[in-house]
Amino acid sequence: PEIDLYMDQVIQLFDHKYKETKRNDDEKILTKTMINNYAKGKLFIPIKNKKYSKKHLILISLIYQLKGALSITDIKSTLQIINDKITTDDIDLESFYTNLLTLQKMNAENINESIHMKQLEVKQMMDEEDEKLEQIMLIASLVNMSTSYRKIAERLIDEISEAIVESDSETKTKK
Repeated sequence: PEIDLYMDQVIQLFDHKYKETKRNDDEKILTKTMINNYAKGKLFIPIKNKKYSKKHLILISLIYQLKGALSITDIKSTLQIINDKITTDDIDLESFYTNLLTLQKMNAENINESIHMKQLEVKQMMDEEDEKLEQIMLIASLVNMSTSYRKIAERLIDEISEAIVESDSETKTKK
């Protein structure tokens, strides 16, 4: 939305937008406690007058998407650069987010193709026609791929963190 929202409105918006991603009805997309913890942990820029801007919504959406695979510490490291660029007005956050959504759409298409291929591979590997064993093999394969992707992402986060530390160190040396 183009207008700033109060916390309850943010929660309602996320519940509506991400309801399809919930595993079951009891799962919470976003809670007041989560938002407060993200704010206290400085995962996003400070709020003004208890209202959340479009920039906050984008950052909270990023946090929601990242928290499925990354620790809060890693998310903070990842978002620090974006938060710094927002503060210095050095990023078109909406354009960045639009590009990310486009990339995610492409990823979804690739994943659908990849899963279909994995299913065929598993079927070929299994001598017997035991559907449950095939499902377990597919689950193990998908988890293995997910873990590999997460580890690559963590290495990239470590590189970002090292670059930030080096940059901070150089800045202090110049002073």
